[in-house]
Amino acid sequence: MGVTDPAGPVMDRDEVDRALARLGSEHEAVETSLLALQDHAGRRLLEGAELTGATKERWAATEASITLLWTYFDAYSDALRAAREIRARRRWSSREDLVELTELLRGEAVTVAGSATATANAPTLSGPGRLSQSFSLAALVERMNELYAAGLDVVIAADAVWSALPARIDLLAAELQRTRRLAHSVGVRPGEHPAGDDLERITRTLTRLREEVVSDPLAFWVPAQGSSAPGGGRPDTTVYDREARALEEVRREIDAVLGVRQDAEQRLIRLRDVLSRADRTLAEARTARGEVLAKIAATEVPVVSGPPTALQEQLAAAAEYRRQAQWHRLSPLLDSLEQKAEDELLRARESLTAVTAPLAVRAELRGRLDAYRAKVTRHGLAEDPLLVERYDAARRMLWSAPCDLRVAEQAVLRYQRTAAEALGGARVPEQGGPRDGDGGGKS
Repeated sequence: MGVTDPAGPVMDRDEVDRALARLGSEHEAVETSLLALQDHAGRRLLEGAELTGATKERWAATEASITLLWTYFDAYSDALRAAREIRARRRWSSREDLVELTELLRGEAVTVAGSATATANAPTLSGPGRLSQSFSLAALVERMNELYAAGLDVVIAADAVWSALPARIDLLAAELQRTRRLAHSVGVRPGEHPAGDDLERITRTLTRLREEVVSDPLAFWVPAQGSSAPGGGRPDTTVYDREARALEEVRREIDAVLGVRQDAEQRLIRLRDVLSRADRTLAEARTARGEVLAKIAATEVPVVSGPPTALQEQLAAAAEYRRQAQWHRLSPLLDSLEQKAEDELLRARESLTAVTAPLAVRAELRGRLDAYRAKVTRHGLAEDPLLVERYDAARRMLWSAPCDLRVAEQAVLRYQRTAAEALGGARVPEQGGPRDGDGGGKS
């Protein structure tokens, strides 16, 4: 080897000593990293797991890379030891020693013999693996760093997924079992209630998810965008999160059914009370209609329908569901019945108001007639013959049966106009006939 060797100018003793010190520090750092990788929990799990899919393929390549990494490290160690031995021959190294050290420390003097398996699975700096390669010590360190980073990425990613997802899946599965037992206690079962079908689907999904996570963890790893840190990324929890939300929705449904079980009797009592009030109101409306037809003439009185039998049948079904503890069926039925019962009570009240409207109009006309009569009396005109005549005419119409409201109202208006003229010439405006639909009760 001469000074014109590709290793460059011959190093002096100080340069050799500095290079040996630096290479020694790098050797210690690489050795520490390799031992840490060897003892990494993720690596031990990968070695002992029944792997599938992407993880199986990547781990096979990573194992070959780690084997090659140790081969590189051994070659690096041998070259460093040889350089130290040459430097230790003499306190003041000869030129021949310095030439040899320069070639060893700077030139491509390290030949690595790789196995066919290792080199086939781990491409090298110069392309696809070969059975042997020559490196400088600096290139060898760079190559070891690359292989170490790639191997550590796989180990950290798999370990992160295994550390995060299986435990969370197991906790969710335990919650699922508690929810399933609670669901069965209130009659929520597959094929009988949608929530029961959801529980079965969630169970199947979690079982399959756990199996896939354990055998193929790298399929659930999302690398961080733009990150060069070893293991940069996060576990993909998309499926887990979706099933956790689905279970929470089912739990809310079960809680609602449990609430029905706790207050079903009170709700049934309130339902019976509302429907009973609706029935009584309809009965009152039917009675009032008969009275209106007897007392009021020349008016349309709406027909009052009977209570809907369907609501009573549904109420009986609800009571039977409660007796048989079929809470999952009782829950939606009670919700529907409560709204229908309130609607029925409102319909009954509106029917009573519509039926009694003519009586309310008659009561208003009577009140108006008596009010003007009192006003006339206060002014000393009670004995006025025309006023007496028109008052008596209006009163007979309003207090006779059947009462023709339209004719009676015209009689009241005539009395009002006559009274107004007698009291000072004020004119009473014309008014329309009876106002169908005005509110009020019997009088």
